[in-house]
Order: sequence, then C-alpha cells, then structure tokens
Amino acid sequence: MSEMHAHSVAFVRETSIPPSPPPAAETGAVKWVRENLFSSVTNSILTLLALLAVYSILSLILPWLLNGIWNTGSRRECLDQLQGQVGGCFSVLTERWHQLIFGRYPIDSYWRPTLAFVLMFVAIAPVLFSALPRKMLIWTGLFPFVAYWLVWGGSILSPLAVLIGFVIGYLVYRKLVDQSFAMGFIGGLIATVLFWWVSGLILGEDPPRVLALTPVESREIGGFMLNMILGVTCVSLSLPLGIALALGRQSKMPIIRIFSVIFIEFIRGVPLITLLFVANVVLAYFLPPNANFDIIVRVMIMITLFAAAYIAEVIRGGLAALPRGQYEAADSLGLDYSQAMRLIILPQALKISIPGIVNVAVGLFKDTTLVSVISMFDLVGIIRGPIVSVTEWQGIYWELYGFAALLFFVCCYGISQYSQWLERQLQTDHR
Repeated sequence: MSEMHAHSVAFVRETSIPPSPPPAAETGAVKWVRENLFSSVTNSILTLLALLAVYSILSLILPWLLNGIWNTGSRRECLDQLQGQVGGCFSVLTERWHQLIFGRYPIDSYWRPTLAFVLMFVAIAPVLFSALPRKMLIWTGLFPFVAYWLVWGGSILSPLAVLIGFVIGYLVYRKLVDQSFAMGFIGGLIATVLFWWVSGLILGEDPPRVLALTPVESREIGGFMLNMILGVTCVSLSLPLGIALALGRQSKMPIIRIFSVIFIEFIRGVPLITLLFVANVVLAYFLPPNANFDIIVRVMIMITLFAAAYIAEVIRGGLAALPRGQYEAADSLGLDYSQAMRLIILPQALKISIPGIVNVAVGLFKDTTLVSVISMFDLVGIIRGPIVSVTEWQGIYWELYGFAALLFFVCCYGISQYSQWLERQLQTDHR
C-alpha cells in the first residue's frame, strides 16, 4: 500500500518550460510585409501596382545614372562616348560645379563663403537645440556681421558699426521698456538709426581698411550660395516680424491693428514675383538720385515682408487656438503684456504653429529661385544663362535640373525632419 502511495505523489516541476518560438509568419520582415503590404485584397493589388510602377521608373533611371559620363568637355563628346546607349552627361556638373555653387564669385576667394557656411551651423545650433550652452547665443548674434564681412569683403569697420548700433539700441530699449514697451521700442530704434547715421558720416563711403578682405560686388554672388543667403536671411528675419504682425493684428490699439491688417492682406494678395519686380525696378524711382541700394538687399526686404505676412497668419492661428484661460492665468499672476506674451502665450502658440511655420519656410526657400526672372544668377539663373546658353552644353537639361532638385530636396527634407523632431520634443501634454 505504501509503494502505491509513493508512485501516486504528484510531480512538481522546479523550472519553467522554455517558451516556444513564435510562428515564422508572426516575426520580422515577414510579419511587417503581411501586415503593411498584403493585409487585404485591396492592399495587395495596390502593392503590386506600386511595385510595378517603381520597377518601371527604376528601369529608366538606373541605366541613365549607371552609364553616365563624368569626364568630357562638351555634350558632343558625351554622346560620342555613349555610342547610342542610354546615359547621362554628368560632365557638365564636374566642369561647372563652381558656377552652380558659387556663381561668378572669385575662385581664389571660395574659402570665404565656405567658411561662412560652416560657421552658420555653429550659430544656429543653440537656437535649434536647447540642450547646448546658452553662451553660444553670443556667437549667434555675431554671426550675421561676420558672414557679411566674409562674403562681401571690405573693411570690418562697416559691419562692426552696424553691430554697435544694434547693441546701443538694445541697451536703450532695456532702459525704457519698464516704462512702456512702445517707448522702449521707439527709443531703441531712434538710438540705432542715429548711431548708424553718425558712423556713416565718420567712416564715409570708403572706410579705413582695417582687417579688410577683397570686396566682392553683389552681381558676382550667385549659384546655390545666393539661394542659401536669401533663404536663411529671409526666414530668420521674417519670423520675428511675423510674430510682431500677429500680435499687432490682435492689438487693442486701432492704429496698430489696422496697419497690421492692411499690411498682411495686401502682401498676401500680391504674388511674390510682383514684389521682386518692384524691388528690381519700381523701388529705384523712390530713391534719391545716384543712390546705390544693393539689389540683394532690396530682394531680401521684399521676400522677408512676403514671408512675414504668411507667418503672421500662421501664428495668429496658434494664438486663437489657445484657451482663454491661459490669458486669464497670465493676468492673475500680475504679468504685464510683454511678460505674459514672452513667458506664457507665445511659447504655447509657437508650439502649435510649428507645422505651419515650417511649411512657410520650405516654400520660401524654394521660392528664392524666382529671383532668376529679375536677372539674378541664382542656381536656376546660372543653369538657364551661363551654362545652357554656351555651345558646349546646349541641350543638357535633366542633369542640371536634377542636380538643382537634389540640392533643394536635401535642404527642405532636413528642415522637415528637424520640425518633426522638435514637435516630438515639445509633446509635453501627457508627461
């Protein structure tokens, strides 16, 4: 009886059975393909049609890329080497890359815009990434003046005088802003303009050559470098101007509100190309005789005003999306108008407005190619003018415009990816 009882005792396992591997169709690439590409009959048909379209496109593009010619001096030599095969004549890129990037900028001075381009990333880094030390913002404020000196050359005294004017205006603003925002702004503006006028009388048209670089005229600046200068400068200037216009449109002061509404609606109702013609032709009639107003500066002003009007409407939408309680919370804390906007309202409104602001920035950067219609040799202007018009490269279009499209795509895609990263960083609603 005891023997039977010994064999009837239940066995208790001390270790767990190792898990069985999942089915092959439920892991890895097979699972992803099944769930995303062939999850239904409709998706399967669309996937097959998409694969057929991709195959058709690649069958045309890949031979053109892989059989490309990179080392000839003319289109005729390219065709002779291809001997009837499909292939691109990329020799135009290797021979004319300097024109595509720098326009007619002096070859021995290419290091200057290249250095300015590298320093630009150092300057915008603390603005784009808040984790970096705030002391780097000092270089951000100095960069525009250093970049102007590097690209245009001349004496460093001219950009230094402009910088000192801004510093004096800011100090006056900080001194008077406690009394009222309007008094601080107007006082700072008057102090800045007055210093510039006095410094202009002292330095004259030909300032002393202190740390002077070889001057470069604006008509020699072109290629993709001109698109970058216009895009970066106009986007940087249009954002604060757009914020001011958005706040002005909601102001309780009738004059400021009416001016902001008229400006925004007028600019948004006029095509950018019209404003560029105004900058190129009409604006000269309002200048004093023999006045020399740089064409690049005129174009920057018009593009900045154009972008600021659209950014103002984007930010106004962000301000309107905020609950009324946010404004009441600022009032309950005893904050004045400038403190409430700077500390509570604008940070939330700008976070909401990020997609719209990025959309305007990307569109503005691409619209810089419109300056080619007013005889400015940006990237598209260089392609249409000095390159395609010469006998050696007549008939070359796909290679050049494809290269231009690639440059713009890389820049615009980078802006888009940064905006998506920034949105993820600012998603603090449920943290």
